[in-house]
Amino acid sequence: MKKKVLALVVTVVLVFASLTGCGKDDANASSNTGSNTGAKEEKVIKIAASATPHAEVLEQVKPILEKQGIKLEITVFDDYVLPMTTVESGELDANYAVHVPYLESFNAEQGTHLANAGGIHYEPFGIYPGTKSSLDDVADGDVIAIPNDTTNEARALLLLQDNGLITLKDGAGLTATINDITSNPKNLKLQELEAAQVPRVRSEVAYVVLNGNYALEAGLSVGKDSIAYESSTSTAAKTYVNIIAVKEGNENKEEIQELVKALKSDEIKKFINEKYDGAVVPFE
Repeated sequence: MKKKVLALVVTVVLVFASLTGCGKDDANASSNTGSNTGAKEEKVIKIAASATPHAEVLEQVKPILEKQGIKLEITVFDDYVLPMTTVESGELDANYAVHVPYLESFNAEQGTHLANAGGIHYEPFGIYPGTKSSLDDVADGDVIAIPNDTTNEARALLLLQDNGLITLKDGAGLTATINDITSNPKNLKLQELEAAQVPRVRSEVAYVVLNGNYALEAGLSVGKDSIAYESSTSTAAKTYVNIIAVKEGNENKEEIQELVKALKSDEIKKFINEKYDGAVVPFE
Protein backbone atom coordinates (compact mmCIF):
# COMPACT_ATOMS: atom_id res chain seq x y z
CA MET A 1 0.00 0.00 0.00
CA LYS A 2 2.84 2.37 0.91
CA LYS A 3 4.47 1.70 -2.44
CA LYS A 4 1.22 2.52 -4.26
CA VAL A 5 0.81 5.76 -2.33
CA LEU A 6 4.41 6.74 -3.02
CA ALA A 7 3.99 6.04 -6.73
CA LEU A 8 0.82 8.15 -6.82
CA VAL A 9 2.60 11.06 -5.13
CA VAL A 10 5.51 10.91 -7.59
CA THR A 11 3.07 10.85 -10.51
CA VAL A 12 1.22 13.91 -9.19
CA VAL A 13 4.51 15.78 -8.70
CA LEU A 14 5.68 15.00 -12.24
CA VAL A 15 2.38 16.05 -13.78
CA PHE A 16 2.40 19.32 -11.81
CA ALA A 17 6.00 20.02 -12.84
CA SER A 18 5.13 19.35 -16.46
CA LEU A 19 2.15 21.67 -16.35
CA THR A 20 4.17 24.39 -14.64
CA GLY A 21 6.91 24.09 -17.27
CA CYS A 22 4.39 24.40 -20.08
CA GLY A 23 2.96 27.48 -18.45
CA LYS A 24 6.38 29.07 -18.38
CA ASP A 25 6.99 28.16 -22.00
CA ASP A 26 3.60 29.55 -22.97
CA ALA A 27 4.32 32.71 -21.03
CA ASN A 28 7.70 33.05 -22.73
CA ALA A 29 6.10 32.42 -26.11
CA SER A 30 3.46 35.01 -25.34
CA SER A 31 6.14 37.45 -24.25
CA ASN A 32 8.17 36.88 -27.42
CA THR A 33 5.09 37.33 -29.59
CA GLY A 34 4.33 40.57 -27.83
CA SER A 35 7.84 41.89 -28.46
CA ASN A 36 7.60 41.01 -32.15
CA THR A 37 4.26 42.74 -32.42
CA GLY A 38 5.84 45.82 -30.89
CA ALA A 39 8.66 45.84 -33.45
CA LYS A 40 8.80 48.84 -35.81
CA GLU A 41 6.61 48.14 -38.81
CA GLU A 42 8.09 48.81 -42.26
CA LYS A 43 6.43 51.71 -44.05
CA VAL A 44 5.74 51.68 -47.79
CA ILE A 45 5.64 54.58 -50.24
CA LYS A 46 3.97 53.82 -53.56
CA ILE A 47 5.18 56.40 -56.04
CA ALA A 48 4.53 57.23 -59.70
CA ALA A 49 7.39 58.38 -61.91
CA SER A 50 8.45 58.99 -65.48
CA ALA A 51 11.05 56.48 -66.63
CA THR A 52 13.83 59.03 -67.12
CA PRO A 53 15.16 60.58 -65.00
CA HIS A 54 12.63 60.20 -62.19
CA ALA A 55 12.47 56.42 -61.82
CA GLU A 56 16.25 56.18 -62.24
CA VAL A 57 16.80 58.69 -59.45
CA LEU A 58 14.28 56.92 -57.21
CA GLU A 59 16.13 53.61 -57.66
CA GLN A 60 19.17 55.31 -56.11
CA VAL A 61 17.03 56.49 -53.21
CA LYS A 62 15.73 53.01 -52.32
CA PRO A 63 18.72 51.93 -50.16
CA ILE A 64 18.73 55.28 -48.34
CA LEU A 65 15.08 54.87 -47.36
CA GLU A 66 15.50 51.21 -46.44
CA LYS A 67 17.80 52.33 -43.63
CA GLN A 68 14.87 54.38 -42.32
CA GLY A 69 12.54 51.39 -42.48
CA ILE A 70 10.78 52.65 -45.60
CA LYS A 71 10.17 50.54 -48.71
CA LEU A 72 9.81 52.42 -52.00
CA GLU A 73 7.57 50.90 -54.69
CA ILE A 74 7.95 52.65 -58.07
CA THR A 75 5.38 52.56 -60.86
CA VAL A 76 6.52 54.00 -64.20
CA PHE A 77 4.11 55.97 -66.40
CA ASP A 78 4.62 57.46 -69.85
CA ASP A 79 2.10 60.28 -69.49
CA TYR A 80 1.40 63.12 -67.05
CA VAL A 81 -2.31 62.61 -66.33
CA LEU A 82 -2.63 59.07 -64.95
CA PRO A 83 0.02 59.52 -62.23
CA MET A 84 -1.90 62.53 -60.90
CA THR A 85 -5.26 60.77 -60.82
CA THR A 86 -3.84 57.71 -59.04
CA VAL A 87 -2.42 59.92 -56.30
CA GLU A 88 -5.74 61.76 -56.01
CA SER A 89 -7.60 58.44 -55.65
CA GLY A 90 -5.14 57.18 -53.03
CA GLU A 91 -4.00 54.26 -55.15
CA LEU A 92 -0.49 55.74 -55.00
CA ASP A 93 1.07 57.95 -52.33
CA ALA A 94 3.11 60.33 -54.45
CA ASN A 95 4.09 61.38 -57.95
CA TYR A 96 7.60 62.44 -58.99
CA ALA A 97 7.22 63.68 -62.56
CA VAL A 98 5.64 67.14 -62.59
CA HIS A 99 6.36 70.75 -61.67
CA VAL A 100 4.32 73.27 -59.66
CA PRO A 101 2.67 75.10 -62.62
CA TYR A 102 1.44 71.79 -64.01
CA LEU A 103 0.16 70.71 -60.59
CA GLU A 104 -1.71 73.99 -60.14
CA SER A 105 -3.27 73.91 -63.60
CA PHE A 106 -4.19 70.22 -63.18
CA ASN A 107 -5.92 70.93 -59.86
CA ALA A 108 -7.83 73.82 -61.44
CA GLU A 109 -8.87 71.88 -64.53
CA GLN A 110 -9.56 68.48 -62.93
CA GLY A 111 -10.83 69.50 -59.50
CA THR A 112 -8.12 67.45 -57.79
CA HIS A 113 -6.49 68.21 -54.44
CA LEU A 114 -2.78 67.66 -54.92
CA ALA A 115 0.00 69.49 -53.11
CA ASN A 116 3.75 70.10 -53.34
CA ALA A 117 5.77 68.16 -50.74
CA GLY A 118 9.15 69.46 -51.94
CA GLY A 119 11.14 70.57 -55.00
CA ILE A 120 13.83 68.16 -56.22
CA HIS A 121 15.30 69.15 -59.60
CA TYR A 122 14.65 71.03 -62.81
CA GLU A 123 15.22 70.01 -66.41
CA PRO A 124 16.21 72.75 -68.88
CA PHE A 125 13.96 72.89 -71.95
CA GLY A 126 15.81 72.62 -75.23
CA ILE A 127 15.38 73.10 -78.96
CA TYR A 128 16.68 69.96 -80.69
CA PRO A 129 17.42 69.11 -84.33
CA GLY A 130 14.76 67.50 -86.47
CA THR A 131 15.59 67.56 -90.15
CA LYS A 132 17.73 70.67 -89.54
CA SER A 133 20.62 71.03 -87.13
CA SER A 134 21.05 74.80 -86.87
CA LEU A 135 18.70 77.72 -86.31
CA ASP A 136 20.64 79.51 -89.06
CA ASP A 137 18.86 77.18 -91.47
CA VAL A 138 15.32 78.19 -90.50
CA ALA A 139 13.22 78.64 -93.64
CA ASP A 140 9.80 80.04 -94.35
CA GLY A 141 7.06 77.61 -93.31
CA ASP A 142 9.29 75.26 -91.28
CA VAL A 143 7.43 73.03 -88.81
CA ILE A 144 8.45 72.95 -85.14
CA ALA A 145 6.90 70.39 -82.77
CA ILE A 146 6.11 71.60 -79.24
CA PRO A 147 4.26 70.12 -76.19
CA ASN A 148 0.55 70.91 -76.11
CA ASP A 149 -0.15 71.00 -72.35
CA THR A 150 -0.72 74.44 -70.89
CA THR A 151 2.45 75.01 -68.89
CA ASN A 152 4.95 73.24 -71.13
CA GLU A 153 3.64 74.94 -74.26
CA ALA A 154 4.29 78.33 -72.66
CA ARG A 155 7.80 77.26 -71.77
CA ALA A 156 8.47 76.14 -75.33
CA LEU A 157 7.14 79.40 -76.76
CA LEU A 158 9.31 81.46 -74.41
CA LEU A 159 12.38 79.54 -75.56
CA LEU A 160 11.50 80.11 -79.21
CA GLN A 161 11.07 83.80 -78.45
CA ASP A 162 14.42 83.94 -76.64
CA ASN A 163 16.02 82.65 -79.82
CA GLY A 164 14.37 85.22 -82.08
CA LEU A 165 11.97 82.89 -83.88
CA ILE A 166 8.71 84.42 -82.66
CA THR A 167 7.48 87.31 -80.52
CA LEU A 168 4.82 86.99 -77.81
CA LYS A 169 2.56 89.74 -76.60
CA ASP A 170 3.71 91.62 -73.52
CA GLY A 171 2.82 89.89 -70.30
CA ALA A 172 2.12 86.48 -71.86
CA GLY A 173 4.91 84.94 -69.79
CA LEU A 174 4.34 81.52 -68.26
CA THR A 175 0.74 81.35 -69.45
CA ALA A 176 1.54 81.95 -73.12
CA THR A 177 -0.24 80.03 -75.88
CA ILE A 178 0.13 80.11 -79.65
CA ASN A 179 -2.67 82.70 -79.63
CA ASP A 180 -0.24 85.10 -77.92
CA ILE A 181 2.19 85.13 -80.86
CA THR A 182 2.33 88.66 -82.27
CA SER A 183 5.17 88.18 -84.74
CA ASN A 184 6.20 85.12 -86.75
CA PRO A 185 8.46 86.43 -89.53
CA LYS A 186 9.28 82.97 -90.91
CA ASN A 187 5.64 81.82 -90.86
CA LEU A 188 6.67 78.88 -88.71
CA LYS A 189 4.07 76.17 -88.21
CA LEU A 190 3.95 75.06 -84.58
CA GLN A 191 2.76 71.47 -84.32
CA GLU A 192 1.22 70.92 -80.89
CA LEU A 193 1.59 67.35 -79.61
CA GLU A 194 1.28 65.47 -76.34
CA ALA A 195 4.72 65.88 -74.70
CA ALA A 196 5.69 62.20 -75.00
CA GLN A 197 5.00 62.29 -78.76
CA VAL A 198 7.24 65.26 -79.56
CA PRO A 199 10.59 63.38 -79.80
CA ARG A 200 8.97 60.76 -82.03
CA VAL A 201 8.41 63.19 -84.91
CA ARG A 202 11.99 64.46 -85.20
CA SER A 203 12.38 62.95 -88.65
CA GLU A 204 9.24 64.73 -89.85
CA VAL A 205 9.78 68.31 -88.65
CA ALA A 206 12.56 70.88 -88.80
CA TYR A 207 12.99 71.17 -85.00
CA VAL A 208 11.46 69.91 -81.77
CA VAL A 209 11.20 71.63 -78.40
CA LEU A 210 11.52 69.05 -75.62
CA ASN A 211 11.05 68.64 -71.90
CA GLY A 212 14.27 67.44 -70.27
CA ASN A 213 12.97 64.01 -69.31
CA TYR A 214 11.65 63.23 -72.79
CA ALA A 215 14.91 64.41 -74.33
CA LEU A 216 16.77 61.97 -72.08
CA GLU A 217 14.42 59.14 -73.02
CA ALA A 218 15.16 59.92 -76.68
CA GLY A 219 18.89 59.64 -75.98
CA LEU A 220 19.50 63.38 -76.21
CA SER A 221 21.66 65.52 -73.94
CA VAL A 222 20.76 69.15 -73.41
CA GLY A 223 24.44 70.07 -73.24
CA LYS A 224 25.61 68.09 -76.28
CA ASP A 225 22.63 67.76 -78.60
CA SER A 226 20.41 70.80 -78.16
CA ILE A 227 20.64 73.78 -80.47
CA ALA A 228 19.55 76.10 -77.66
CA TYR A 229 18.30 75.64 -74.10
CA GLU A 230 17.05 77.53 -71.07
CA SER A 231 19.54 79.25 -68.84
CA SER A 232 19.72 77.76 -65.35
CA THR A 233 19.06 81.24 -63.98
CA SER A 234 16.01 81.87 -66.16
CA THR A 235 12.59 82.41 -64.60
CA ALA A 236 11.29 79.37 -66.46
CA ALA A 237 14.01 77.05 -65.17
CA LYS A 238 13.42 78.12 -61.58
CA THR A 239 9.65 78.01 -61.91
CA TYR A 240 9.45 74.54 -63.41
CA VAL A 241 11.14 72.65 -60.61
CA ASN A 242 10.10 68.99 -60.52
CA ILE A 243 8.41 68.15 -57.25
CA ILE A 244 7.00 65.36 -55.14
CA ALA A 245 3.24 65.71 -55.54
CA VAL A 246 0.96 64.21 -52.90
CA LYS A 247 -2.68 64.40 -51.84
CA GLU A 248 -3.35 67.53 -49.79
CA GLY A 249 -2.75 66.80 -46.11
CA ASN A 250 0.02 64.27 -46.73
CA GLU A 251 2.84 66.79 -47.30
CA ASN A 252 4.17 66.45 -43.75
CA LYS A 253 3.79 62.69 -43.30
CA GLU A 254 7.02 61.33 -41.86
CA GLU A 255 7.74 58.92 -44.72
CA ILE A 256 7.07 61.58 -47.38
CA GLN A 257 9.46 64.00 -45.70
CA GLU A 258 12.08 61.25 -45.45
CA LEU A 259 11.66 60.69 -49.21
CA VAL A 260 12.17 64.40 -49.94
CA LYS A 261 15.17 64.51 -47.62
CA ALA A 262 16.76 61.51 -49.37
CA LEU A 263 16.16 62.99 -52.83
CA LYS A 264 17.86 66.23 -51.77
CA SER A 265 20.83 64.49 -50.14
CA ASP A 266 24.40 65.07 -51.30
CA GLU A 267 24.56 61.47 -52.48
CA ILE A 268 21.63 61.91 -54.87
CA LYS A 269 22.80 65.35 -56.04
CA LYS A 270 26.13 63.80 -56.99
CA PHE A 271 24.38 60.99 -58.88
CA ILE A 272 22.23 63.48 -60.82
CA ASN A 273 25.15 65.73 -61.75
CA GLU A 274 27.35 62.85 -62.91
CA LYS A 275 24.70 60.90 -64.82
CA TYR A 276 22.75 63.60 -66.64
CA ASP A 277 25.42 66.06 -67.74
CA GLY A 278 23.34 69.19 -67.18
CA ALA A 279 20.06 67.78 -68.52
CA VAL A 280 18.88 67.43 -64.92
CA VAL A 281 19.92 69.95 -62.28
CA PRO A 282 19.42 69.48 -58.51
CA PHE A 283 17.23 72.15 -56.95
CA GLU A 284 18.75 73.88 -53.92
